[in-house]
Amino acid sequence: MPTLIRQPLADQAAALLRERIRSGEWALGSKLPSEVTLAPQLGVGRSTVREAIRQLAGQGMLQSRQGSGVFVMSLEGAESGIQAVLQASVIAVIEARIAIEVEASSLAAERRTPPELRHLRRLLAERSPEGKTPEQLVDADVAFHRAIVAASGNVILLEMFDAFSARLRQTMVDMLRARPMADPHTDHTIHGSIVDAIAERDGDEAAHITRAHLTDMKRRFE
Repeated sequence: MPTLIRQPLADQAAALLRERIRSGEWALGSKLPSEVTLAPQLGVGRSTVREAIRQLAGQGMLQSRQGSGVFVMSLEGAESGIQAVLQASVIAVIEARIAIEVEASSLAAERRTPPELRHLRRLLAERSPEGKTPEQLVDADVAFHRAIVAASGNVILLEMFDAFSARLRQTMVDMLRARPMADPHTDHTIHGSIVDAIAERDGDEAAHITRAHLTDMKRRFE
């Protein structure tokens, strides 16, 4: 098994994990071994494994579920080949979100299944701002929005979302550190309204709320 010989270790660990996922060592939906198991296999410490997992989670390949572990969500992920996307400005990222998520919200209202709706409600509860660090809140928020895009049933929209999710995560973390939300509970209520519209199969309303929310976010950064 290859070992890591150059810095940065977290990037190399992420690359090795990515290769093992793509090789079929862990099937889609399966659970990864624990950090204790992976660390000696990769020749790094547990904190490095944790950062590598965080990178792949930001790319949509993995998902960390509190109390359950880390699961394979995609066999592909954003890589260095899309540096133009990863280096995009905050405004460009938000504009990309508007382009993808407004349509995805409308389609999700039309196409969502009962299990997908239950999953959305569970993720909505998990993104509650109570007692969360910026990183925890952003991870929960990205997972929530990704689930909406997935519920749209459009694999291209999902691939596009995954392509810039690593940049999206870092952008949102930086945003919360620089400008904490004045009223996080209102923000959470808005997300609940999106879920309600999807539950009612009201695509126009879901799209309207999503656009208004993201446009307001863009306006604040402009």
